[in-house]
Amino acid sequence: MPPPSNHTIIFVCTGNTCRSPMAEALLRHALPKSSKWHVTSAGTSAANGMPASHETLELLRRVNIDLTAHRSQPLTNNLINSASYIIALTGHHLAQTSFYFPQSTPRLHLLGSFAYDSIYQSDVIDPHGAGPTAYRRCYNHIAATIPGLINFLTQHPLS
Repeated sequence: MPPPSNHTIIFVCTGNTCRSPMAEALLRHALPKSSKWHVTSAGTSAANGMPASHETLELLRRVNIDLTAHRSQPLTNNLINSASYIIALTGHHLAQTSFYFPQSTPRLHLLGSFAYDSIYQSDVIDPHGAGPTAYRRCYNHIAATIPGLINFLTQHPLS
């Protein structure tokens, strides 16, 4: 079954306050302004309405990306069903999403699989509570996957 043609990409992590909003912001920033893609994020255990973590906001601010409007949201059937592609930040998120939303499986990918450098073809480690170095590592890991993800989107255009 082909993905829905509404051009929506959802990044999935746990709480939707660190990794997935960072990935959402980095992809949105890297896509051309004329892009049809709508990029969002959600969490497998997210509360509704929480802002991105202070560390995430600060790190992205340093690269001129404003994420202050972000509010967390849980992963839901509506989000899954509206998504063309669902990008999990870890194998655990991929497994959880596939288990709870089996209809997502054909559209589900691990973010690390888009990295050209094998060092980043792995889970994106949760930086929550681990300090600035962990957030920088998380940022670098996600940033390393964005060119490959954009290439994937270019190679798999939706009608």
